[in-house]
Formats: sequence, C-alpha cells, structure tokens
Amino acid sequence: MKPETAANPARIEYDPATSTLRCLGTWTLYGISQLEQTLPLSQSHPPVHAVDASGITQMDTGGAWLLQRLLADLEQQTRPIPCKGLGQEQQKLLRLVQGGSTSQQLTTAPPPGILERIGRLSWAHVEEALSFLAFIGETLLYFLRSMAHPSRIRWRPFLSNLQTAGINALPIVGLLIFLVGVVLAYQGGIQLRAYGANIFIVELVTLTMVRELAPLMAAIIIAGRTGSAFTAQIGTMQVTEEIDALRTLGIPPMEQLVLPKIFALVLALPLLTVFADMVGIFGGMVMSQALLEVEFREFAQRIPEVVPLSSFLIGVGKAPVFAVIIATVGCYQGFRVGGGAESVGRHTTTSVVQAIFLVIIADATFSILFSWLGI
Repeated sequence: MKPETAANPARIEYDPATSTLRCLGTWTLYGISQLEQTLPLSQSHPPVHAVDASGITQMDTGGAWLLQRLLADLEQQTRPIPCKGLGQEQQKLLRLVQGGSTSQQLTTAPPPGILERIGRLSWAHVEEALSFLAFIGETLLYFLRSMAHPSRIRWRPFLSNLQTAGINALPIVGLLIFLVGVVLAYQGGIQLRAYGANIFIVELVTLTMVRELAPLMAAIIIAGRTGSAFTAQIGTMQVTEEIDALRTLGIPPMEQLVLPKIFALVLALPLLTVFADMVGIFGGMVMSQALLEVEFREFAQRIPEVVPLSSFLIGVGKAPVFAVIIATVGCYQGFRVGGGAESVGRHTTTSVVQAIFLVIIADATFSILFSWLGI
C-alpha cells in the first residue's frame, strides 16, 4: 500500500442525523481491497437517504467501480440514492464505469435454447467421430510402413506391453471367467435337472463359453483393465509434454506408443481367450459335478463330441478384432487429453465406456454375420 493510501485509507462512515453515508479517503486500487471486504457491513445502516462523496481525496477506476457498486446495491434495497460531493473528473469517471456496466449487461448472451444445445451436442459427436477416423487412418499408415520396414517396430515396448496386457492379466481374467462358468452351470443346471437332462449341461456350458462368453468377457475385462491403462499412460505423457519431446527428438509417437500396444494386445487377447475358455469350462465342470453329479471324466469326454472346431475358431477369431478396438480407443483417448489430471480421469472413463460399447457392437455384428452365413 502506498504511503498516502495508508495514511488516508478508503472508508465509509454513517451519519445517523442525516441518514447519510460519507465516503472518505483514497479510493484507488491500492486502498479499496479492505473496504470491499467490509462493504456489506456498511449497507446494514438503515435508512440511507444520500451518499456524500466529498471526502474522497483520490479516486481511480477501481474506486469508481466500488462506488458504483455501492450505489447499485443501495438502489436495489430502497430507491435511487443521490451521490453528492464528487468533483467533475470523478463524476466523469463514475459515469464511464456506469456506462461500461450497462453495456456489459446489454451484451450478455442469453442462455442457449434446446435446439442450440442439441446442435452443439450433435456437432461435438460428429467432430469426435471424424477425429477418431483420422486417428485410425494415421495408425493404418504407420502400420503399413512398419510392415514394409519391420526394423521400425519397437520390440522392447512391444514385449513390455505383452507382459502387462497379457501375462499380468491372467489372474483377474481367470478368476472372473471361472465364476462366470460356475454361475452359468448353476443357472442352467437347475432347469436341466428339472427335466432329467443333466448331461446336456456340457453343451450348455462349453458351447456358450467357447463361442460367446469367454471372448466377450475377456474383451470387457481387458477394456476396463488394459484399455484404461493405455489412456492413462499416454494422457499423462501428454500432460507432462513427453509426447512433444518425442516429436522433437524425431521419434513418431505412433511407432513408439501406439503400434506396440496394438501388436501386443492383438497377440495377447486371443491367448487370453483360450485361457478363458479352459477356466470357464472348468468352473462349469466343478458346478456340474456338485449340482448335477456329472463327473469330470464324463464331462471332458463329451466336449469333443458337442463342440465343433468351427465354434472354437469363431470365438478365438473374434479376439483380434476386439483387441484392435480396445487398443485403438485407449490410445486415441490418451492423445485427446489436455490440461491436467482431471482431463486424464475423464478421458480414461470415456475410453472404457467407448471400448466396451464398440466391443459389444462388434460381437453383435459377428453374431448376425455368422447366422447369415449359417456357421
């Protein structure tokens, strides 16, 4: 605070004899901060019939704004309050501030209507779709270049992603699929036991698990576990400007970050699907023996008879498509991160939702296609 401001600070005094607020001191930017905090207290002196500003020794734009605010607040409480004692220059400054406040109120944009909100939301989705298609095209170009020049493939990130996306995911995939097999055998076994068709639990568990449930459940688990990790990793690198550093060093982020993740997941997810087939069927075998008295040996001997090779290949064949969807969406949302940690969390959530949504759509498409082909 300047010396002259400290010696004569801005303040307001109330004169009960004349019901007047007296503005005193230096009303400048350096002296009004404390007065602004106590301004609501000055309005608690009823009644106020006038404001005497003759005690203001200095006033700049900040002081004029505070005086205009005081007059506006008093006007809202009672009626227009006359302000007396201002010098000519101070009156010009106060009118200038009042004019700015009025014009700002007039130019305030009205809230958007429902049609405008629908239009903006639709355009945001269109823009998102076009951006995603552009990302797919760029990824495809780098993929073709890597196939033409295999030496450009980053093997170390590929092996690292293969371990985190494949080997480290075995426990969670195995546990959840085992429980799915148990639930499937339990729910189906109750109905089959009522008709004395216990042995048909083998068809129910194995065909359902191999053809549909194991690949779909493995893909959903990987979308929640690995796809979100891809988004968080790339998003964090985006926030800390590590991706810009890679570009500065001449290392394309597509080759260093995206393609190794896609390659690793395309290899890992079919293997995880085969593992899920075995664990899920084992869960069904356990429940079948406990509930329907179908022995392990009898269950295992019947599997080759009821499960054609085409069903197994259909289930495993869908896994690479699911892997491409999960890895592409995870990496794309990572590159969309901007700002800070809040953006990383938001795009990670979006990544999981979009990946699961697209995986289910792809699975439904496969079902319709295979039904049409009679497979």
